[in-house]
Amino acid sequence: MKRIASISVCSLMALLPAYSAAQGGTVYRCPGPPVLYTDAISAEEAREKGCRTIDGAPVTVVQSVKPRSPAPASASGPRPADSKVDPASQRQRDSDARRILEAELQREEDKLTQLRRDYNNGEPERRGEERNYQTYLDRVSQMKAGIARTEADIAAIKRELAKLLQ
Repeated sequence: MKRIASISVCSLMALLPAYSAAQGGTVYRCPGPPVLYTDAISAEEAREKGCRTIDGAPVTVVQSVKPRSPAPASASGPRPADSKVDPASQRQRDSDARRILEAELQREEDKLTQLRRDYNNGEPERRGEERNYQTYLDRVSQMKAGIARTEADIAAIKRELAKLLQ
């Protein structure tokens, strides 16, 4: 045991003082980008390198934490690639998904129609509480942003429907 790098197991560090006492040598802890524990240098070399003795110093042993094993896949988790679904069951799922998306598309298109009607080509009717013109302009810009969001939602639903029809 001449040199032990800092990446060594911590339990070896606990054994160093006992080993050096049995061998009659002194163990030094030398600084550096790997911290070095050694008993292979003389006291002069240790002093030149800035090493300290660890005899009599308390040694802390830190045990590493065992990594957790991956959890087994739950019933609701993703299915393995090799598992098969009954074709009739898959057709039913696809049909349900298509029906849900079509209903959602219809709701969003109705919402867009209402938003455009209220927006009135950028000139919605002023409300009584909008005495301040800036309040009115803020509401108009919110309406315009709402229309843009709804149009984006409709485009996303149409993309999803197109994926199902492939």
